[in-house]
Amino acid sequence: MDLELAGKTAVVTGGSKGIGLAVVRLLQAEGVRVVAASRRETPELKETGATHVPVDLSTAEGATELIERATAELGGIDILVNNVGIGDTDDIARGSLLGLLDLPDSAWQHTFDLHFYSALRVTRAALPSLLERRGTVVNVSSIGARLTGAGPIDYNVSKAALNAFTKVVAEQFGPRGVRAITVSPGPVSTGVWTDPDGFIGRLAAEQGITHQELVDQFMAGLGATTGRLSTPEELARVIVFAVSPNNINGADLVVDGGVLKTT
Repeated sequence: MDLELAGKTAVVTGGSKGIGLAVVRLLQAEGVRVVAASRRETPELKETGATHVPVDLSTAEGATELIERATAELGGIDILVNNVGIGDTDDIARGSLLGLLDLPDSAWQHTFDLHFYSALRVTRAALPSLLERRGTVVNVSSIGARLTGAGPIDYNVSKAALNAFTKVVAEQFGPRGVRAITVSPGPVSTGVWTDPDGFIGRLAAEQGITHQELVDQFMAGLGATTGRLSTPEELARVIVFAVSPNNINGADLVVDGGVLKTT
């Protein structure tokens, strides 16, 4: 299926691994020129041939540098995928294990800088080019935005803010040709779930059970009707479809295997 993306340009944040890397690969397969941003360039990202911009997007300076360098490289931006997120395993652990009274302001600030302010700053910097080209923004959120009472609390609340931000962009700039869409994954087979030193692996070791046993317990508790994790490639297909020519704007596309039971 030709998604009519050949010749377009894209910026993908958090493009060195997981969902971001899968998006980079699929965009390239559709003929899109890609700039990928991350703190470090992984061997897998280097193999794609995408232009890598090493930046810390939890800072305002990182967002400005990324868009300046991407614009110089690409000549303009048609597609922006704000995917950067998660951070270190310890970040997720704190938000999951500590309650509201115990999680310090510094944790909330760090989480919002990475998951919310990075998207706000990068989008704002890219908007002149996106408006000129009638482009599209995809914000990669999480079903946690609809499960804010559960942990990690700071992460889930930051994603709820990100969902609201998508609506703002869609409403303010849709009439001028820029679409904004949220894609919300449930559990995905990235490092948080699959790496022995990731969050789930470390919890399993602390509890004295196998990694797979804890994954199975979590999936059963979440109630995913498909009974399995989504893959980064499945998320990438939804994201790349979302940025192709269509009339989707302001929507939240959920890919969670049936965890959420209500609309």
